[in-house]
Amino acid sequence: MTDQFFGITDTGKERTNNEDAFIARQSADGNFIVACVIDGVGGYAGGEVAAAIARAAILERLEGASGDIISVITDCLELANERILLEKQKNKEYAQMSCVCTLTLADITNNRFYYAHVGDTRLYLLRDHSLVKISHDQSFVGFLEESGRLTEAEAMNHPKRNEINKALGFEHNLTKTADYIETGQSPFLSGDMLLLCSDGLSDMVGSAEMTGILTKEISIKDKGRGLVDAANHRGGKDNITAVLVHNNKAPQQHAATAVKRENVTVTPASRATETPAADDEPAPARSTGSGGLIAVLVILVLLFAGGAVYFYLQTQKTTPTETAVTHQPVAAGTSKKINPLQLKLQKAIDSLKGHTLVLSDTDYKTPVIISSAIMINRDSLHIKAHGKIVFQADSGYKGAAVMLSAKTKNMLIDSVAFNGFDTAIVLANNALELKNVQFVNCKQTVTNQIIAAGTKKYTNGKLTPVTLKTDSLPVTHKK
Repeated sequence: MTDQFFGITDTGKERTNNEDAFIARQSADGNFIVACVIDGVGGYAGGEVAAAIARAAILERLEGASGDIISVITDCLELANERILLEKQKNKEYAQMSCVCTLTLADITNNRFYYAHVGDTRLYLLRDHSLVKISHDQSFVGFLEESGRLTEAEAMNHPKRNEINKALGFEHNLTKTADYIETGQSPFLSGDMLLLCSDGLSDMVGSAEMTGILTKEISIKDKGRGLVDAANHRGGKDNITAVLVHNNKAPQQHAATAVKRENVTVTPASRATETPAADDEPAPARSTGSGGLIAVLVILVLLFAGGAVYFYLQTQKTTPTETAVTHQPVAAGTSKKINPLQLKLQKAIDSLKGHTLVLSDTDYKTPVIISSAIMINRDSLHIKAHGKIVFQADSGYKGAAVMLSAKTKNMLIDSVAFNGFDTAIVLANNALELKNVQFVNCKQTVTNQIIAAGTKKYTNGKLTPVTLKTDSLPVTHKK
């Protein structure tokens, strides 16, 4: 674990106490690196106490934790929230205390990280000398910056920069409020680095300067100290905390084979390596009779190829042509077989242990071609996209993109685009919430198939008005 993680916190130049806290350690089972930054909300008594309570609650919940990782880290923040609220009730001196928090579990063995976030602490991913902000600031100024209405520099200097919408200690039962806790997961590749930080760093140091520090050929400890020094150099107006996690595994490569050839490039592989043969050099070719041997080999190859073509043509007369995905049911409304990305998505929905499914454009790099409705047969589900995720109707497909069974009580779709469907979503008396969803070339966006009692029974009830609003800009993410 050497040089894979490091955490540092500093009071800064203007504060007399430090309301920040952090975690940077290996998990008890050794499978994850736990990284967390907590910032007691400034201006309130007890911010330092709230941060300490949250840190202790998170470590307690992670001790011996098992099961769905997103659910575990969500529970961490929920427990921290309840502990803070309990302390506020017991001690009136801390009645206004709260804190913001970003928690990450990095699985370096399997090249993946998971996170949960509330407030305006931040999570960044550094990959190939490019720094990308993963978490969303739950603040009005953060929304203005992310929607392009403010530049990074303008946001850093905005007078309302530190006003937040969400925090631990504001209200009970955070997980019952859709998207209060922002969660997600993403690939964590060899060479990647995660940066978690409080606003004492991100309000003082721009992303370009952060990138310059993080890409220097220095140790991870020196990078962390360099970030703190940069914030202090620019004024150090708040407490400064940074936690770094580095996937320092070297990319595996194919080893050279026994046969050496000139101008042959060895290409990297992600999972396997070849073992070199015992001999370093191939046996020298004989100079006599080589031409005849080559001629014989050429003839044999041609005969084999001709036979293979003949066999293929013969089998085509009686065997239907197979597509890339075999042995799958044919979708209604089309003769085409189900696309691999659709199968992957359906499997992810069916096997999901929690209620939130995060779709990343690193996993779904191309549109998900839909040739049979994605079936939702769960009590509740939140589908959230990170990046550009598009559901695209297959050519000739006339069915729905997503179909909810009567079992589904709550469905939230966030930041997904539907393209080319006759009907995008079909309901069955379900509660549906749409957030930043785009419908492109869709004849109908949502259809509700009302399920009522039989004809010989009396039916009572009320269909409430549907409230769907459109805007040219996305609404702010409320976590």
